Amino acid sequence: MTDKEVESISPYGPARSTVKGEPLSKADIDKYNDFFKASLYLSLGMIFLKENPLLREPLKKEHMKLRLLGHFGSAPGQIFTWMHFNRLIKKYDLDSIFISGPGHGAPAVLSQSYLEGVYSEVYHDKSEDIEGMQKFFKSFSFPGGIGSHATPETPGSIHEGGELGYSVSHAFGAVYDHPNLIALTMVGDGEAETGPLATAWHSTKFLNPIVDGAVLPVLHLNGYKINNPTILARISHKELENLFLGYGWQPYFVEGDDVDTMHQAMAATLEHCVLEIRKFQKQARDSGKAFRPIWPLIVLRSPKGWTGPRKIDDNYLEGYWRAHQVPVPNAATNPEHLKILEKWMRSYEPERIFKDGRISDELKALCPTGNRRMSANPVANGGILKKPSSFPTSRTTPSRSTSLAAPMLLA
Repeated sequence: MTDKEVESISPYGPARSTVKGEPLSKADIDKYNDFFKASLYLSLGMIFLKENPLLREPLKKEHMKLRLLGHFGSAPGQIFTWMHFNRLIKKYDLDSIFISGPGHGAPAVLSQSYLEGVYSEVYHDKSEDIEGMQKFFKSFSFPGGIGSHATPETPGSIHEGGELGYSVSHAFGAVYDHPNLIALTMVGDGEAETGPLATAWHSTKFLNPIVDGAVLPVLHLNGYKINNPTILARISHKELENLFLGYGWQPYFVEGDDVDTMHQAMAATLEHCVLEIRKFQKQARDSGKAFRPIWPLIVLRSPKGWTGPRKIDDNYLEGYWRAHQVPVPNAATNPEHLKILEKWMRSYEPERIFKDGRISDELKALCPTGNRRMSANPVANGGILKKPSSFPTSRTTPSRSTSLAAPMLLA
């Protein structure tokens, strides 16, 4: 690669995007920054804390879980995608679910469910106050609590993400015969190297835009799997674009780490993709003629562990594989690392953003309401879609004299 090509695949710098536009006001960006901070704080709190949820006293090892489990690296990109799609759900009254391919990054999904208010509605003891937040943090990856992935107990989740490779397949399964549903699907760049995922890109060939919904994949190029680089994050733009055009997708790039400009780029790109989806569906449904569009796909390139410390002890963290799981694993035993963790968590301003454990009404208004919240969508909760089974009675069971009776039934 040339120096210019290497620079073009960097996750750092002001936003670079295929779609141009600035749909957000300065006030909007301020609110999205605070919502992003709230989400990231919750994600770290789930991994590390069992007490002192808002850091109202200096962080001590006694406030931390004895065994730290969880994955932070993919959480910032997933949160960023979810919260910007919420704006479009509200604007266009979309029916949508979120599928987390890197479901090991469950703090991202759980943080959104908590901020949307759904988690507290389902689990009443995890209320939106300081006591509920403490229980919410402690229950994550803790005995008697919840798992570290997007498990079936996670509101809005139909895909656990522990076994990588099935996010796109599950997304298409969800939208078949659901004509108004959009499955916003996060695909990890490590997951994209699996056979099932590589094959699942062909699923558009089975999608009928008249009767089916749509899948909007977001390929998250954060550069690393659990311990080594990813392939798709290291090939040129042109090669990556050609790859997806060959699969039948039109890729749109959003790349960088400057949060303010990334807000504008992601907001504009997601809206462009939603409008393309609606255009294709309208064309097919108005004409009554099914066809195979070149569906939109987003390539989000951001640093792994975005917004975290760039280095700890001269070892890279943000933008490197060390951010994949627990980002400061020795915080409970290394006083200097404990200070680093506390400074990092306080950078998200929990005391300002959370008023006794709850975000402001202004930030809450960024979320949809009711079943339009992705963590509350009935499509992702079979329990509320159940209907009484209709079993035949003796009066409706075929007899030997009934010509429709199956031979085995009459034997």
